[in-house]
Amino acid sequence: MSGTPEGAVGPGATSRPGELRALALLFLRLGATAFGGPAAHIAIMEEEVVRRRRWLTRAEFIDMLGAANLIPGPNSTEMAIHIGHRRAGWPGLVVAGACFILPAAFLVAAIAWAYVRWGRLPEAAGLLAGVKPVVVAVVLQALVGFGRSAIRTVPLGIVAAAAALAAALGGDELAVLLGAGIAMGAVRLAARRKGTAAALLPPAALGALLPAAGAAAAGYTAAGLFLVFLKIGSVLYGSGYVLLAFLRSELVHRLGWLTEAQLLDAVAVGQVTPGPVFTTATFVGWVLGGATGATVATLGIFLPAFVFVAISGPLVPRIRASPVAGAFLDGVNVASLALMAVVTVELARAAVTGWATAALAAVSAVLLLRYRVSSTWVILGGAVLGVALLGR
Repeated sequence: MSGTPEGAVGPGATSRPGELRALALLFLRLGATAFGGPAAHIAIMEEEVVRRRRWLTRAEFIDMLGAANLIPGPNSTEMAIHIGHRRAGWPGLVVAGACFILPAAFLVAAIAWAYVRWGRLPEAAGLLAGVKPVVVAVVLQALVGFGRSAIRTVPLGIVAAAAALAAALGGDELAVLLGAGIAMGAVRLAARRKGTAAALLPPAALGALLPAAGAAAAGYTAAGLFLVFLKIGSVLYGSGYVLLAFLRSELVHRLGWLTEAQLLDAVAVGQVTPGPVFTTATFVGWVLGGATGATVATLGIFLPAFVFVAISGPLVPRIRASPVAGAFLDGVNVASLALMAVVTVELARAAVTGWATAALAAVSAVLLLRYRVSSTWVILGGAVLGVALLGR
């Protein structure tokens, strides 16, 4: 890669007001209109900053995407932060990331306010009843797509199955992710030493996948909510859908702050709004603690992304060059898929409550998997049917 596109600013450069304004306008618009999830967001960013504005070369954009995939957190938000950093230095990092997050966060907060005030009305109940089965189909679609690309070898398949079993038995999500990464790193290290990829998984690594005892439930506090989401934002690999597994473990099972139904409602709102799926945290925070809860939850889950992007750039070439580190990340990715699979089963149990919701989930799955209909349209269709048929 030679040089930087004309007009681009390196990370250490001093940004100009015009560059910050351009970043703010672009990412405010994307945060308010970008539906479809992280893959769609990244495709739109590539169109805007590579083909239309020529702020980056395609090779630079792909390098940033690889870096975002190597660190925890929401990939599309991290891409926005990377682009801002490259375009306008440290101020650009903050402006691009914040402008991508804030429109969705404000919209989700407004919906959460209405949910808390009127969520029991038949119209709202019908809308959510129609969206929930579609959300199950959307997560299933993501699971199928990611599984095809992530589970490429027999050891990866074994680790994925072990992670799914551990998660189903109540294993701590972080322990499952770390255990899977350690297991695959050990497999790669053994293969390099012995010349074979058929090494057995070390018992110690598999032991990390076993269920971990959860802490006792505690009363809600804003500080506690911030720490929960700070932890999730710091360790969550994979797609935004893996967030569901973490929220369920922390807020439903461990702390008892949310019900299963409220969690599913939060997921539904995260799906029907534009911008990062992680703004589900904004909804949860408002339900638990109003505006203060929404603010601390949003800050907690997104703050690690800014930190990781700021420090990860120089480390990316070294991580890419290490086969063992790459295998660790492969293990983390398949464990993320295992968590998604377990939470999909739980979501389906809560969402499918009769023949109508079962039919809606099945039709949605066919539309998404067979005919590749946009998830946004399927979700909106579920909402309309829910109001018309299930809210009565």
